[in-house]
Amino acid sequence: MPKEATIAKKAAVVDEVTDKFSRAKSAVVVDYLGLTVEEDTNLRKQLRDEGVELEVIKNTYLRRAAEKSGYEGLDDTFTGPTAVAFSYEDVAAPARVIYKFAKTAKNLEVKGGMIEGKVASMDQLSELSTLPDREGLLSMLLSVLQAPVRNVAYALNAVADSKGDDEPAA
Repeated sequence: MPKEATIAKKAAVVDEVTDKFSRAKSAVVVDYLGLTVEEDTNLRKQLRDEGVELEVIKNTYLRRAAEKSGYEGLDDTFTGPTAVAFSYEDVAAPARVIYKFAKTAKNLEVKGGMIEGKVASMDQLSELSTLPDREGLLSMLLSVLQAPVRNVAYALNAVADSKGDDEPAA
């Protein structure tokens, strides 16, 4: 293969990864060295179920794509075996799945990531991993919205019961 074709092919890969970084709501960079095939398959399935894409990409491509996307703070994470989990919908999904999975798979190590266009610290990623999914957040919101209505109903019921006790028996 001619040198120009090889360079063009590498540039296309960098452009593709740059596009993923720019479209992603969040991305988590992990070191997967030491995962068994079964663990890797299980992790990929859990991520896929949450709408997250896990991809193993060469560090040189990641460095160039991160630089093109404006994520200079991620360069230190692109060493050793590297995989990136991209989420285009749910910001918390990759962190939530990976941190939960890392509790059972000791060889999975979170190296860094980005949230909503900004390089995230390890503490921010850890906090993000504790957030519930979209359905959980909607359920919590619904519960908060229902509480005042429920309290008014209880109060009206208590008033009606107390008035019923004051009435003389017939």
